Amino acid sequence: MKQILYLEIPTPDTMAVREWLQADFEPDTREKVLTPEGFRLKIPETTKDEAIIPEKLPTEISVFVWSGQRTTYLKAFRWGDKSFPNERKILQSLTTGIRSRFPHHYPEPPAIDLSKQSIFEALAPYYPLTVKYFQKMPKGEYDLQRAYWWEQRWREGVRNPQQPRQVIFEGTRGQGDKGTSGQGDREENSNSLPLSSSSPTYDLIYIGGALGAIHAAVMAQLGYKVLLVERLPFGRMNREWNISRDEIQSLINLGLVTPAEVESIIAREYKDGFNKFFDGNNPAKLRSPILHTPTVLNVALDSDKWLQLCGQKLRAAGGEIWDETEFIRADISNTQVAINVKHLPTKTEKQVSGRVLVDAMGTASPIAWQLNGGRAFDSVCPTVGAVIEGGFEPGVWDSQYGDVLNSHGDISRGRQLIWELFPGAGEELTIYLFHYHEVNRQNPGSLLEMYEDFFTILPEYRRCDMDKLVWKKPTFGYIPGYFSIGQGDRKVAFDRLLAIGDAASLQSPLVFTGFGCLVRNLERLTTLLDVALKHDLLSLQHLSQISAYQSNVSVTWLFSKGMMVPTGKFLPPQRINSMLNTFFGLLADEPLEVADNFIKDRCDWFTFNRLALKAARTNPALLLWIWQLAGLRDLMRWLSNYFNFCRYALNSALLIGWFPRFLKRIQPWLETQNPALWLRLLALNYALTIGKPRIQNKVAKVTPETRIQISH
Repeated sequence: MKQILYLEIPTPDTMAVREWLQADFEPDTREKVLTPEGFRLKIPETTKDEAIIPEKLPTEISVFVWSGQRTTYLKAFRWGDKSFPNERKILQSLTTGIRSRFPHHYPEPPAIDLSKQSIFEALAPYYPLTVKYFQKMPKGEYDLQRAYWWEQRWREGVRNPQQPRQVIFEGTRGQGDKGTSGQGDREENSNSLPLSSSSPTYDLIYIGGALGAIHAAVMAQLGYKVLLVERLPFGRMNREWNISRDEIQSLINLGLVTPAEVESIIAREYKDGFNKFFDGNNPAKLRSPILHTPTVLNVALDSDKWLQLCGQKLRAAGGEIWDETEFIRADISNTQVAINVKHLPTKTEKQVSGRVLVDAMGTASPIAWQLNGGRAFDSVCPTVGAVIEGGFEPGVWDSQYGDVLNSHGDISRGRQLIWELFPGAGEELTIYLFHYHEVNRQNPGSLLEMYEDFFTILPEYRRCDMDKLVWKKPTFGYIPGYFSIGQGDRKVAFDRLLAIGDAASLQSPLVFTGFGCLVRNLERLTTLLDVALKHDLLSLQHLSQISAYQSNVSVTWLFSKGMMVPTGKFLPPQRINSMLNTFFGLLADEPLEVADNFIKDRCDWFTFNRLALKAARTNPALLLWIWQLAGLRDLMRWLSNYFNFCRYALNSALLIGWFPRFLKRIQPWLETQNPALWLRLLALNYALTIGKPRIQNKVAKVTPETRIQISH
């Protein structure tokens, strides 16, 4: 028996596919025998040709379908080694008919009016399981409204990339100021609100209270007057955070938290993390063992407690927090930035001014869309999940271990679904479901569709009775990616404006979250911003140097590209799992520190090239697959990334041995005489040293007393 066809049919209605196969598909003159899950094709006795099929086997093709991952799969098997008569024509006809009858479908969330019905009533006909299980969560109605709002906001940005909603306006400017908006040359806006001529009230205004709270707390401790504006009640997260010990150490080094405080926010530290992708349909050479990553994302933080701690640090340093307050617009002059916000419970608007506005709003950020126009984000991970307090049977999961990356099936409705599982306090498990997705106007990516998948297929991933699970809260979001060609390719700044975290979208395509990227680069971002504020270097030219860009991260975006199914296209269902197993199999054969460095954005030039060549030798088809997925345009973009990566590697090799010591010697006079040059050189130093394997980056340590201290 030999498999001759394997298809993924992008519909959860397996019964409709089976009925079409049995009633509508007509395979020439072959004898068609119906079976419970499909049909068999037989050669009529009068037409058998023993010369064609000499084996004493049933002269048949068996076609059947089954359901998994809320989609439908089809396989065809042939008895015997030789081809069935007209086999290719039959299979082509079957494939063409299936694709015509069951094409890709990208459902839109319904338009709803919450003044007339609840969110549960509005969405129940479309997402019945999502409504059912959100109703079991303590604040499920509020959280489902939030998920719906976030999807609508994301779709708005994707659908109108060339003319995004304008929220940044320019007032009276100094003649020497230069800069560009996200829509071409700057224009004066006659509708901008008048700007006060008085001094700004705050040094820094942060919009976004998750990642923004971390950065804001550090800057407040340096003595700056800080305001944090958050749309949600402060301290309530719709995502959980995992990290590792060596990464969280940077928060201690900066003086943001003490070792004892770090221990108080750790919900669980486990022994090992597993990475394993489904390989049931891969040939033996493309199957890989489990990749163990014991020091990757193995520390689960209590996100609510962590944010509350950051809030306490911020307030203790004189900062303020305005929560349940929505950002409306910002007006920028040559002396300040004035923002308009609305307090949601009271619907009252007010204006406040600062020296610099920091955008930490993530993928929902209208600022990011305006600054970058048609390329605000190139890719995204629609991510859903939940924190589950209990209800799993004993033995389903050992809380000493995490599931870092896992797939339990092949491509599902044009997506390769991937799971993450992280143990928390007590019996808590945080479980995520996500996929890598190319931003597309026709198919922006849906949180609500993903949630219906999550609640349907969770028992396929981890054995459970869904109605016995105790739901604590949902976790969801759009985690963005951007395929940077160089440091200046993405706009993360404007005059008196700076983006951080997911709004800047400079993180790894593997870990794919702004939290890890921010923590790894927190010293870099706060130190450089401190220099800029101290010397009033607040134009686009200077603030654009304050970013988390890493050349070794930008070059790995081709890896995430290989995990995206292009909108409207069909791939062999096992294709992405084959690619993942190829690469993670290589990492599994390497020493533990190689995988640790790669996933934590510390892969050097030599290791990257060695692994790439090894992957090509192991699976030569990989190059063709990447070509098919990426296309010529993106491959050319990647080559630009790669040449930039080589340039950074060469510069680092030439400068790293002496440049940090040189900066330390020249700081006293250079920072005073030419602060702009000092900022540029300090940013260069970070670009050369951030992301080096197993190197503790202590190039610049920020303290309230010394502000900048260059050390080895």
